[in-house]
Order: sequence, then C-alpha cells, then structure tokens
Amino acid sequence: MADTDHCCSTQLIDGDGEFNVVGLDNFMRTTKFSNCGLSYAVVAIMGPQSSGKSTLLNHLFQTNFREMDAYRGRSQTTKGIWIAHCVGIEPFTIAMDLEGTDGRERGEDDTTFEKQSALFALAIADIVLINMWCHDIGREQAANKPLLKTVFQVMMRLFSPRKTTLLFVIRDKTKTPLEYLEPILREDIQKIWNVVSKPAAHKDTPLSEFFNVEVTALSSYEEKEELFKEQVAQLRQRFFNSISPGGLAGDRRGVVPASGFSFSAQQIWRVIKENKDLDLPAHKVMVATVRCEEIANEKFCRLSSDEDWLALEEAVQSGSVSGFGRRLSSILETYFSEYDSEATYFDEDVRNAKRKHLESKALDLVHPAYLNLLGHLRFKALENCKSRLERMLKEAEGFAASARACTESCMHEFDQGCADAAIKQANWDASKVREKLRRDIDAHKLSVRDAKLSELVARYEEKLRQLLCEPVESLFDAAGRDTWASIRQLLRRETETAVLEFSTAISSFELDQPTIESMLQGLRDYARNLVVKKAREEAGKVLILMKDRFSTVFSHDNELMPRVWTGKEDIKTITKDARAASLRLLAVMAAIRLDEKPDKIENILLSSLMEGTVTSPDPLASSTWEEVPPENTLITPVQCKSLWRQFKSETEYTVTQAISAQEAYKRSNNWLPPPWAIVAMVVLGFNEFMLLLRNPLYLMFLFVAFLLSKAMWVQMDVPGQFQHGTLAGLISISSRFLPTVMNLLKRLAEEAQGHRTPESPTQQQSSVAFQSFRNQSQLNPSSSIAQSSVSSNVSVSDSSVEYSSPNLMQRRSTKVQEAELSQ
Repeated sequence: MADTDHCCSTQLIDGDGEFNVVGLDNFMRTTKFSNCGLSYAVVAIMGPQSSGKSTLLNHLFQTNFREMDAYRGRSQTTKGIWIAHCVGIEPFTIAMDLEGTDGRERGEDDTTFEKQSALFALAIADIVLINMWCHDIGREQAANKPLLKTVFQVMMRLFSPRKTTLLFVIRDKTKTPLEYLEPILREDIQKIWNVVSKPAAHKDTPLSEFFNVEVTALSSYEEKEELFKEQVAQLRQRFFNSISPGGLAGDRRGVVPASGFSFSAQQIWRVIKENKDLDLPAHKVMVATVRCEEIANEKFCRLSSDEDWLALEEAVQSGSVSGFGRRLSSILETYFSEYDSEATYFDEDVRNAKRKHLESKALDLVHPAYLNLLGHLRFKALENCKSRLERMLKEAEGFAASARACTESCMHEFDQGCADAAIKQANWDASKVREKLRRDIDAHKLSVRDAKLSELVARYEEKLRQLLCEPVESLFDAAGRDTWASIRQLLRRETETAVLEFSTAISSFELDQPTIESMLQGLRDYARNLVVKKAREEAGKVLILMKDRFSTVFSHDNELMPRVWTGKEDIKTITKDARAASLRLLAVMAAIRLDEKPDKIENILLSSLMEGTVTSPDPLASSTWEEVPPENTLITPVQCKSLWRQFKSETEYTVTQAISAQEAYKRSNNWLPPPWAIVAMVVLGFNEFMLLLRNPLYLMFLFVAFLLSKAMWVQMDVPGQFQHGTLAGLISISSRFLPTVMNLLKRLAEEAQGHRTPESPTQQQSSVAFQSFRNQSQLNPSSSIAQSSVSSNVSVSDSSVEYSSPNLMQRRSTKVQEAELSQ
C-alpha cells in the first residue's frame, strides 16, 4: 500500500485472483470512503498491455499507479486490479487500474482473468475508460475489437444494465480530426454490439440501454508531452461532479452505498470467480440486506451498552422516573437516526425492513423497563388512593363521594404518568395495567366499604344488644301475661329506631336498594335473634326463676312486705297463688311469641298442672305445642310437666317451714288457759281471791315467792337446759338447784350487811338483768305477772333482786317495727 500526496492506493485483486479484503478495509478507513454514502464514483480503465493506462490515470487523477519503464522494455506492469483515491476530484472518486489485455505473460489462450476483471469493472465502475491507439481505428483485427467483444460479452452476464459510461480515449492522436474518427469508432462499436450473442431478454436491446458512449483523443505523451498534459487537464474537468445530472455518470443505476462497497465488491468477485451469472439487482438487495443488518446490529449493540440507557434502566428498577418517555425517546431516536443516516443509500425495501427489525429489537429491549415503570406508577397511584381515602374518611366525608374522588384523582395521576412514560417510537398500550389499577382500586374500595359497613353493623348490633338484652331479661324476670307484648313493643321500637339511624348512616355509601334492604333486614333479624337467644337463655334457667317467683309471692304480702306467720294466714291459698304465678312464668317461657299469634299454653298448663284436670289424651304428653312452630318452642309440654314436678318437690319444704312457723308462733303466744278453764278458776277460786284481798300479807308473800322463782328460773336458764332434751334438762336443773339457792341466799345476806363480794362476769350480767327487770316492774307491776312464761335471768345482790327478759324485749321491738311499717 502506498500513500503519496494524499493519494491512497492498494492492490484490490492480485494476479492470482485473490481479493485483498484487509487492504480494501484499510483503504476505506484511511480515505473515509465509508462516509460518502452514494456520493462517490468509480472510474476503471481497460486496454491493451503497455498502452499507457497507468500513466493516463496518474496524470488524470493524480494517482500513483506504477508506470512502465520504457528503457527496460515493454512488459507487464500492472498485475491484477489496483485502486486509488483520485486526489482533488469531487465527488469522492476511485480510480481502478486493470491488468492489460493481450499480455504476453498470460499467453494467447488465457483470457479468463481478462474477462473476469472486465466483468468486475463493468459491475462496479460508473465510468470505464477504453484506452486504444489511434492507428487501430478502422482495422478489422486491431486490438480494440477483441477488447470490445470481451466487454460486450461479459456485459450480457449482468441481468440488468447499469448504464455504464464508456469513454474511449484515443491515444497518440494523428492529424485526422476527431470528428472523422468518432463516427468510424461508433460504427465499429455498433457492429461489435450487433454480432455479440445476447440473452433472449436483451436480443433487441439497443447499445444505448447499456452504455453511454463518449469519445476523446489525446496527443502522444512521448512526443507532445505538454500538449498531452494540457488535454488531460481538460479531460480531468469532465470528472468533476461526474454523478450529477448531465455529468459523465449522471444516469448511472444500481449504485451501492459506500459503506457497502467492500462487501459488494467481495461478493461480486466471488460470483465472477465461480463463473456464475451476476444478478446485479439481487446482488444489490443482498448487499443492502447484509449491510443494513450489520448497521442495525451495531446500533442495537451500542444501544444495549449505552450509559444513559443503562442508568435509566437502573433508575426504573427502584422507582418511577420523571421524564422517562422523553429521555428514552431521545436515546432511541439517536440510534435510529444513525441507522437511517448510514443505511439511507441502500435498497429502500431492505433498509425499511431492517429498520423495523431494529426498532422491534430496541423496543423489546426497553419494553421491560417501561412495564416496570408502569408497575411503579400503578403501585404509587394505588397507595395514594388508599391514603387519600383513609384521610377523607377520617374527615367524616361520605364514603361513595370520597371513593369516587380518590379513584378519579388516582386514575388521572396514573394517566399522566403513562403519558410521561410513553415514547414516540412506539404506541405501547397501558390499558391492561390501567385496568389492573382500576381493579385494585375497586377491590380496595370494596374492602374498605365492607370494613366500614361491618363497623357500622357491629356498632348498631352492639347498640341493639345493650338496648334489648337487659330490658328483655328484666321483662322475663317479671314475667306476666303481657310480657311478650312488652317484648314485642320493645323490640319493634328499638329495632325501628336503630334501622332508621342505620339507614341514614349508610346513605353515604350509595348502595343499591336490594343491598340496603338486605342490610336493614339483617339488622332486624339480628335484633330478633337477640331476643330469641335471650329467651332461650332464660328458658334454660326457668326452674330457678319459678322458685324465685314462688318465694317472692309466698313470702311477701300484696304490699310486698315480708310475711310473719302469726297463724292468721291462709297458707293453702297463698301457696296456690304462688304456684299459679310460677306456672304463669313457665307458660311465658315455654314458647317464643314474637309473631303475635295466640296460643293456649297457659290454659293447658293451668288446667293440667294446677287444677289437675285429666283429659285424654294428656296435652302435656307431647313434644310440641299446638299452634306453635317447633322453632319457636323453648320448653316442650313434656319438659314443662317434668319441671313442674321438680318445682313442687323443691318448694314443698318452704310451705312446710311456713306451716311449722305458724304452729310455733301459735304455741309461743298461747300462754293463757282456755276460756272454760279461766271461768272455772274464777268460780272455784273466788273464795281464795277474796281471802287475798282481805289479807294483803298473803299477797306480798306470793309476790316475793314469784320474784324468787323468777330469779331461780333465769339463774338456772331452764329453757336452755331443756333444749338438749327433757331428761338432760331435768338432770341439769336438779344438779344446779341447790348451788343456785345457796348463791341467792349468800348474796342476800351480803347486801343486808351493807357490802358486796366481787361478782363474777356471770353474776354481773345477772345483776344487770335483774336491775333492768326491777325497773320495769316498778313502772308496770302487772306486766311481770303477765309475762311469767318468758324466761328471765336473775341475780341476787345485797340491796335488791333484778330481772330481765330479753326475749320479751325482742318480741316487743319486732311488733313495734311491724306497726311502724304498716303505718
């Protein structure tokens, strides 16, 4: 490879037909040929060996091809095909110097390389210079005719004409004017074209369809060098803007972009060497396909490793990124624009197809990041919706309005995020993510709504429980004929109040009417079930309630005062009333009566259990009540019968105790003898009574004897001794009689002498009791006689004998209290 005066040249194909790929790539890189697009031209030169082709190119394009040294003889100088950058020519022009034809070195029959190089030049070059001697024009067997035949024959192997310009350069021009030489040359060219065998498709195709024929003439380089250079300089001007309309190659066709020149040249030479027909349109498509794909792959690789894209992708992993669509669009547009710029000169269909493929791959690369961003936007919008809804509900705003406002706000926020994330290179659809967000928001709203409704329901259920349970329990405790009516009234009043308030509370949820009705009915059912549950609980302890009712009625009078069994009460009637009250309670508890349907439970129980009416069949020998549904039955008839037997057996003791108390009261208060005995005593003891009136001394003696007897009674605690039995009482009294008498006499003696011995605690207590009794007797002397049957304590002192009767005082205070309560 040589580089002189900014001219770069290299051997493209050597003499053995090997393509110099590395050399061509270095040539394109050094000359920056790849950046030219379609703005370049290729000029090739053909001609006999040693006809001055290299010299002409060097003078014409300022190249540095090797020239023949005439002083060393005429021999082959250029071997294979060389290319060089034409210095100072615009547009970028490549000169291609082909090995000369009819060379001695290759021999007479070795024309293969000549044809291959000629076909290669015609497939690549836009302008082909045919270098020929002036004195060969008009000759039949001159060297120009074999060359032209070769050119025309190989041209037929191209499936489509490229409109190549054939510039015939007549060397060593004689005195014959060019205007005379040119018609002869054109006539010879046309004859050659006519006799060359052609494919059927081009049998009648004129020469002008394949070639533009131009003719020029140059003076001899050796004899008239200055004139030669002057003519070459004029010819050089024709290569400026050669590809523009009107230029030498202004109507060329099927140009390969500069970036694909290397690959195209390689493929063309490979096909030519394989001796195949060269389909230039197909080759053009193939080159475009390969190069566009290479460009697309290169852009995709650069995109994959782009720092801005990698940073953007990493940022999206951790959260939403503002301006994602704009930034990503800019990155993609950079690489798509670069592709368009580099592939703009290739086949349009191939170029567009590869661009679409590049776009598809690039969008597939960035689409996961886009989806990730949408996921962040969806999550953020959902969380904002949750927090916003919670805040609005805390501010006591209506649920439906709050939920609607939150939904609209968050969906708008998501839509804005989607618009910010969208890229102009793709019309990605975010509807699925949006629908997912909508479903998530709806699900959250539904869960919040259900939670709030559950709270409301629980609140009103608790309110109903507080308003119903204790009042219902109280009504059952005081069960009577109007108990269930009161319960129904209470249930209806509290339920309707709660339902009205609950209906107002849920109005902000904007529920559909069936749902509202269902919830209101659920609240009514809950209230009813509360009453039913409480009724079943109370029915489970009905026996206790019956006994409490019996005890209350039996032990209290009509004014609810405790009864004192004095002997005047009709225990049988009281017992019957108490049992009837208990039976009515059982009748109330036997069934649930919330539907206001009449029944005969109370009558059946009264007639069967109280009145003892025997009917066949026994109405209580059943597990259901007549006119009462099984689900409303709390206590079956059989259970009522069993409960009643148990109730009677457990309350009989109370009745027995009352009877015993009544009899005891009678005995304790019956101290007077019968009236007939009193009359007999008055009649029979009239004389003794008169004797006492006549002799007061007897009366005093009896009084003293009474006091002494009373003191002995109290001192020995006669009633207490008999509590353990009659025999034990007699033995105890007989053993204590003499010591008690001696103790009384001793105390009397000490008091008579004026001093007292220390008293034991028992004696002190007896003395106090005796003093109290003495005071009472002084106030009412007759009361001591009337209460002779009451036990007393007695103590003897030096000064006096004192009595006390605590039992009597207790009974008197009890009577006083009863009198005060009755008032």
